This record gives sequence, C-alpha cells and structure tokens, in this order.
Amino acid sequence: MSVPGSGVALVVDAASAAGRTAEAEALDATRRADGSTGGGTGRAGADAPSAPRTVWDRTGVRLAAGAVLPLLILLAWQLTTAAELVPAYRLPGPWAVVQAGVELLERGELGLHIAISVQRVLIGFAAGSVVGLAVAAVVGLSRAGDALLNPTLAALRAVPSLAWVPLLILWLQIGEESKITLIAIGAFFPVFTTVAAALRHIDPHLVEAGRCFGLRGWSLFRTIQLPAVVPSVVSGLRLALAQAWLFLVAAELIASSMGLGFILNDSQQTGRVDRILLAIVLLALLGSLTNALLGIAEKKLLRRWT
Repeated sequence: MSVPGSGVALVVDAASAAGRTAEAEALDATRRADGSTGGGTGRAGADAPSAPRTVWDRTGVRLAAGAVLPLLILLAWQLTTAAELVPAYRLPGPWAVVQAGVELLERGELGLHIAISVQRVLIGFAAGSVVGLAVAAVVGLSRAGDALLNPTLAALRAVPSLAWVPLLILWLQIGEESKITLIAIGAFFPVFTTVAAALRHIDPHLVEAGRCFGLRGWSLFRTIQLPAVVPSVVSGLRLALAQAWLFLVAAELIASSMGLGFILNDSQQTGRVDRILLAIVLLALLGSLTNALLGIAEKKLLRRWT
C-alpha cells in the first residue's frame, strides 16, 4: 500500500518541477516587460539556486525606482507648460488636470465613472477568463477539440475589437450586456491561447506515470496537469486583465453615457483636453492597481500549486 502512494508523490513532485520550469519560461516575458531584473529563465533558471538578493530586490528600492520615470515625465510636463512651449488648449498643465478631477469629484461624477468602469472590467474579465479556461481545457486536452475549435478561434482572435461593436449593439442593444460581452471577448483570448498551449506541452511521461498509478479524469488533472500549467494560467490571467482594460475603452467610446471611456469621448467633443488627460491617467493607475492585486494572488497560487 505504501508503494503506490509514494509513486504518486513522486509524480506530483515531478509535475511541480514542471510547473516551476513553466513558470520561469512563461513569466519571463512578463517580468522583462515590467522591468524586473530576476534570475535566469528556462530549465536552467528553474533548477539553479536563486540568485543572492541585492539592493534592487528590496521592495522600497523597487518602488522608489519605479517612481523615477513618472516623476521625470511630470517634471518635463510642468516645465513645458510653464514655459508655454505648447499652447494650453493643446496641453494643459498638471495642476489643470488635477483641478478637472476635483471639479468632477465635487459634482459627484468622478467616483461614479470610475466605479462603473471598474465594475465592467471585473465582470467582463471574470466571464472571459472562465470561458477561456474551459475552452482551453477542451482544446489542450483533446486532439478532437483542438482540430475542431482551434482554427476557428485563431481566426476570431485576429478580429479587431472595434469590429465587434456594431454587431454587439445590434444583438444586445446599447446597454451593459454589449459592453461586458466585448470586454469578455478581449479577456477570453489571452487565457485561452496561453493555457491551451501549456496543456498541449505537458510532459506526456508525467501523464502516463499518473495513469499507471490509477489517476483518471479529475484526479489526474488536479494532481498532474494543473500544477504543471498554473504558471501559464497566471500569465494568461494577467494578459487578460490588461486586454480587458483595452477593450473597456473600445466599449465605452461608443454608445456609452458613463465610464472613463465616456469621459474621453465627451471631452474630445467639447475640447476639454484636461479631462482627456485625467481619464488617461486614471486608466493607467487603475490598470496598475488591478495588476498589482493580481500579482498578490499570483504569489499565493504559485506557492500553493508549484
């Protein structure tokens, strides 16, 4: 009785090692894009001992370093507007943007616009991610599903976001349903593509070893396949969240009366460049905040499954 149990444990450990290797490979691009200076990538980076911590690994130092470029941009912006190198109606100063935000806040509109946009992103992101994970499981674990679904989904992935807007308006009318559906479409494809590819590239020897010890169906997926693809799932979710914010703007720029996208569109029509810049800054801050929250969840998931 002890031999099968120990065998399954060995298989689980191997799957976890595969998960750590996939983590190093799948998250390397994300770390480079975020300006991370982590260790090596690929199998060598996964198997090698972690590099010694330096001053750049400290949280306070990283936060301070990350604030340098935004502060320089803010300073250059202020100096440019103060020297009147650009007309104020084209580029208002930072303080004018702050005043525009205070004005909307005092009127009770800014908080409502932010809340509605965040709600749309979260609902669309959740719906698109769940469907993306389900379809990825079908395509990644079944050759028949791959042959039947993958070509069509690859073609749909190439469709620009704005191309869906007229069809969604005709089908779902001008309401929350059409906007959330468009955001869900944007979140679906990163999750589907990343997870399906990871499932197709799981080491078949691990799967066969699990089956030799009696693992089938859900138990096989939970014990062997899931630990190996968790890093790819997390990477897909982070990409999907970023895509959801992009599709939010496309959804709210057309046929919307609330939200940050509406502020962009309405301000463009009225010539309020200060409000346009305000909306852009808020979108950047909200995107960074939600990505940071997902990063916290990522650490817990990777600690649990890898």
